[in-house]
Amino acid sequence: MKDWYVVSTQPYQEARAELNLRRQGYEPWLPKLLRERRHARRVDMTKAPLFPGYLFVALDPRVQKWRAINSTFGVRQILCHGDRPRPVEQGFVEALKETSDDAGVVALPNADAFALGQPLRLLAGPFANSIGTLLRLADKDRVALLLDLFGREVQITVSRRNVIAAA
Repeated sequence: MKDWYVVSTQPYQEARAELNLRRQGYEPWLPKLLRERRHARRVDMTKAPLFPGYLFVALDPRVQKWRAINSTFGVRQILCHGDRPRPVEQGFVEALKETSDDAGVVALPNADAFALGQPLRLLAGPFANSIGTLLRLADKDRVALLLDLFGREVQITVSRRNVIAAA
């Protein structure tokens, strides 16, 4: 029976690792999200890994040779508990896949679904991966967050596309 496992990748090598794992006969899945990118006064949407530095692979470690994953180009290692790969909680990857399209882009929840006071994680910008508290929905495309930076609370306003609910 195949389970899903987490593979740690080398920095910015998620796509390379996915390609090489697929070439070796494994079943990798790299969930992505659409991220806003600003460059030279232009704003466009690009696909970026949902979990930078990680991807998932489905395998049966009793049948498949899982140690070969660790020597794949782009891969650091498969995450293990002791000397055996550690499976992801049952249903987690399946639930993510249900919310994704054919290209692996995960549909993030609409910002209107966020509640005031809810913790949100920033996905991009200088405060990426920081967690703030939702203060208000600023306008049609922006939210105001309260961040704790260096012991002070600072209010910032960011695009709704750049936040997700913090776990």
